[in-house]
Amino acid sequence: MIKKAWFELILSFLGILLLFFIAAPVAKLIFGVEPQVLIDTVKEEEVYSSILLTFSASLVATLISILLGVPLAYLLARKDFFGKSFVESLIDIPVIIPHTAAGIALLTVFGHRFFLGRFFSIFGIEFVGEFAGIVVAMMFVSMPFLVNEVKEGFRSIDVKLEKVARSLGSSPARTFFRVSLPLNFNHLISGSLMMWARGLSEFGAVIILAYHPMTASVLIYERFTSFGLKYSSPVAAIMVITSLIVFIFLTLINRKNSIEGREKENELD
Repeated sequence: MIKKAWFELILSFLGILLLFFIAAPVAKLIFGVEPQVLIDTVKEEEVYSSILLTFSASLVATLISILLGVPLAYLLARKDFFGKSFVESLIDIPVIIPHTAAGIALLTVFGHRFFLGRFFSIFGIEFVGEFAGIVVAMMFVSMPFLVNEVKEGFRSIDVKLEKVARSLGSSPARTFFRVSLPLNFNHLISGSLMMWARGLSEFGAVIILAYHPMTASVLIYERFTSFGLKYSSPVAAIMVITSLIVFIFLTLINRKNSIEGREKENELD
């Protein structure tokens, strides 16, 4: 028992060190700025416009990725095909490469002189220095979080449930939307939250593909390089506080849905 107590004490101590490493900079950033300075900063049009732009761009990127990524995640979870390992590795590439390199790579495809840039310009959609460019950059670097989480969710669902639905006359599409997708809803929400949160923090790819209009991360960088820590800290603190509030709110909703989802699974069993 004594050895177990010492072991747990060591684990707790190491865990506390890591938590301190995370919490200390965040707490210092938030509480190190006077409340009145935060209020004055958030009233600046440039600040709240950049925050709204960041949240909306990341949301759009997440919604597009749900539309495109969920079908791919289902295929990867349910089907074996030639090149499957390559496809799964390809999905993870944005996580591996430096995000400034990702921005340059995107620029060589979505730039004014390149094929996708020229193609979308026919429909009046521009990427360099535009909202669409911010969405593309955020989507590229954060999409793996959504696809991988949803893929693991589909793998955790018992295939027998889908087979039962098919044996009762349900079509593949109806089975997907009425059985597979609802049972994977918790993983879909978790993956979406991770992708959305990762998109909010993106800097490298965004600053290369779309410097203006400025997202919150670009605005913080510009103020730091131009005016120093005094003028960049309030913006950073506002962004952290806003992100924490929204993220905690969405996490609570996801936790509620997870409990309801487990209750439904128990009913099916």
